[in-house]
Amino acid sequence: MHRSTAKPDPNEPVYMGLPDAAVLKPRLIVAAILTVPILVLAMGPMVGLPIRDWVPAHLAGWLQAALATPVFFWCGRFFIRRFVHSLRTRDFNMFTLTVLGTGAAYLYSLFVLLAPGLVPEAALHGGEPPLYFEATAVITTIVLLGQILEQRAHARTGDAIRKLLDLTPPTATRLNDGREETVPVDQLRPGDRLRVRPGERIPVDGELLEGASTVDESMLTGEPLPVEKSPGDPLVGGTLNCTGAFVMLARRTGADTVLARIVQLVQEAQDSEPPIQRLVDRVSDFFVPAVLGVSALTFALWMLLAPEAGLSMALSNAVAVLIIACPCALGLATPVSIVTGVGRGATEGILVKHAETLERLNHIDTILFDKTGTLTEGRPVVAAVHAEAGIDENDLLALAASLEHQSEHPLGRAVVAEARRRGLELRQPSAFQTVTGGGVLGEIDGRHLVIGNPRLIEQQGIEIPETIRETLEAWRTESQTGIILAVDRRVAGALAFSDRLKPQTPAAVAELHRLGMRLIMVTGDHAATAGKLARELGIDEVHADVLPDDKQRLVRELRGSGRKVAFAGDGINDAPALAAADVGIAMGNGTDIAVESAGIVLVKGDLTALVRAIHLGRAVIRNIRQNLFFAFIYNGLGIPIAAGLFYPIFGWLLSPVIAGIAMSLSSLSVVSNALRLRRVRL
Repeated sequence: MHRSTAKPDPNEPVYMGLPDAAVLKPRLIVAAILTVPILVLAMGPMVGLPIRDWVPAHLAGWLQAALATPVFFWCGRFFIRRFVHSLRTRDFNMFTLTVLGTGAAYLYSLFVLLAPGLVPEAALHGGEPPLYFEATAVITTIVLLGQILEQRAHARTGDAIRKLLDLTPPTATRLNDGREETVPVDQLRPGDRLRVRPGERIPVDGELLEGASTVDESMLTGEPLPVEKSPGDPLVGGTLNCTGAFVMLARRTGADTVLARIVQLVQEAQDSEPPIQRLVDRVSDFFVPAVLGVSALTFALWMLLAPEAGLSMALSNAVAVLIIACPCALGLATPVSIVTGVGRGATEGILVKHAETLERLNHIDTILFDKTGTLTEGRPVVAAVHAEAGIDENDLLALAASLEHQSEHPLGRAVVAEARRRGLELRQPSAFQTVTGGGVLGEIDGRHLVIGNPRLIEQQGIEIPETIRETLEAWRTESQTGIILAVDRRVAGALAFSDRLKPQTPAAVAELHRLGMRLIMVTGDHAATAGKLARELGIDEVHADVLPDDKQRLVRELRGSGRKVAFAGDGINDAPALAAADVGIAMGNGTDIAVESAGIVLVKGDLTALVRAIHLGRAVIRNIRQNLFFAFIYNGLGIPIAAGLFYPIFGWLLSPVIAGIAMSLSSLSVVSNALRLRRVRL
């Protein structure tokens, strides 16, 4: 059934037909403060408190009415509005069921308070007419709390867009007739010439005109290694200039840039997601009409078959059906399972940001993975050291690390990390120079060192032996990056770098396959590298050399074909796909933007946590379904009694004792069942 929302007050901020949490919060506070004394007055005698010695029954009833009235009409105002709208559109949902029960309880309680003499004697308890003001107040308060928690979770998704926008520098250096001027980025136009210095973010999309540099494009591709840029190469706004200064030509500005497009994709994906169809709403689709029908039938049959009982008996029994049919446990059935499940997930390193994510996770059949940082560790490490004849491998690595210690390049940091892992002693270089897009030069203990790609080595007039070329080619076929180390103008060896698989990845992939998942790798890396890794892991499908909108497009195509899709990633480039998927899963060691765009965060960035999350999602939904059974079964059994079905045989009618037992048992069953999630095996 299509879900509609009520038209909001234009003067109030709205979310899904309700005001935002800032408007609802003071209503929740008032509801909670007023509900406590209502509970004491209503339930105190049942737990042994001498309330009736302090406050006479009639006065206690009027006090409850006075306290419950603002809770129902002011605190629950927006729920009443949604209720009225659902009746007009015949679009039944949780609000229909909630207000139906709370409204019937409130109005019936007010009726018997005003006219206690009209209440049939069979419905009295201890000589007092039954009042249900506490049910009205408690359910309204619980639903208010649930709506506020849900809205706060959804509001966090907007942080992703704000952080994406922060990647664009506020100003840029524009060249005007040879003069430099600082201008706001939003004033840039295609054709402007801009100067970008090391450490600055590129302001807009364009191409490099003069100079050379390396650019960190990980926000776009997800790959950790900076990309060499020379005249004519394209540049993307928001990426980071690492080394050299250059002049660029602006090609696309404003909303036309790649970064602006990523922001738009994230926003469209979040805005286009329909609200999750709650289990309670699905039950309401048939339960609300059924209860209304039974209530109307009860009234009609009592008027037709027992006219001597009078209008009061017919009305009393009809309203009693509405009251007993609205289970207090309904307000607990979903939230208590979700809260318990979310808490259990947190102990397993699984942070669930949106409650409905657990429901969606239960139906996932396809998982898309980013490669770098998700399946792999996301940073280069030294995979191999090749030393020429007569040269010690550790000596070669120590020399390289001593020089690279001055570098901020990811490969340089990897060399230093490997040397420290081996316990090698580093020395201080007497000279150091970075060659943009090539490598580094320097001197250590009077020895001249060159570390870099083959082009830099050849530019320095150093001959590269055939054995080194063959080694580099072999590494390339293994999807490894190689650099050469020359000492005193002779090649001494080479280093290979790779992005290693996370140790837990193979086992996690195998378990996901066992759970019936179709696994797809989507990456900005080269097809050869991605294909080799996919074959190693047994991944079903590979998409390589993809951009952020390609990832999101693939997610939408799969969802359009009927697949239930989860996307796991860690980078800025993954944000649109994370937002578009049925379930977005971010690695906890990923970017803030990825984390904000996702519904689930794996704290340790460990895919075995994803396996546990799937088991948790299935357990929580199974638990919610059980809770809904407990929430309705007692009340369902009570409906025939409330309708007077057994009155001709046993003289049974609805009494506060029966209603109290039914509500207590259903609530106790729901809470006890939900607590089992704390011990469920994941």
